[in-house]
Amino acid sequence: MSADIYSSWSYAEALSEEDEVLLRARERGYELGVSPVGTGSASLLTTMAACSGARTVVEIGSGVGVSGVSILRGLGPQSVMTTIDIDLDHLDAAREAFSEAGFKQNRTRTISGRAQDVLPRLTDGAYDLIFIDADKLNLPLYVEQGARLLRRGGTLIVNDALDQHRVPQPADRRPTTTATRRAGRYLREREDFVTSTVPTGSGMLLAVKVG
Repeated sequence: MSADIYSSWSYAEALSEEDEVLLRARERGYELGVSPVGTGSASLLTTMAACSGARTVVEIGSGVGVSGVSILRGLGPQSVMTTIDIDLDHLDAAREAFSEAGFKQNRTRTISGRAQDVLPRLTDGAYDLIFIDADKLNLPLYVEQGARLLRRGGTLIVNDALDQHRVPQPADRRPTTTATRRAGRYLREREDFVTSTVPTGSGMLLAVKVG
């Protein structure tokens, strides 16, 4: 990344100021060894959620609630988010963040379990927005399931879509990078999706189901 590009990236990332709710959630993330989405990514999630008009959302990977709170803040009062995580401590931290942000319990549904086991049980074409921030080795499966769950006009978002900036390096063949490339290629090659990758954070893949 050149100096000018890095300067622009840093400037854009620093534009978003966060309140005490997200700052406390980030502190819990530090204590649990969890790296939530960055400030720029959190702001983008709120904006994308607001643009989507989504009422039904699935989050794959709860983290400590930073991404979930950010998404919920962009949604209408009748929307419901289902968040999935295998780690109970992460789910507890996310619940705490949702509560501190003032969201009623009926706005969120937390599911403890492996996403690869939970997702197949969810209804085809029943969701407006899918956000994925989970283990990379299973990312192609999560993306495929997310595409199934979305209704027409729905949005799928993948965090860290550049795998810590390794995806653009052709010689990098580590398993997580290869899996991330496969997931992106799967969406780009589908005729019923339009996609774009933005450099916010370590990359966000945005995909809208048009068919």
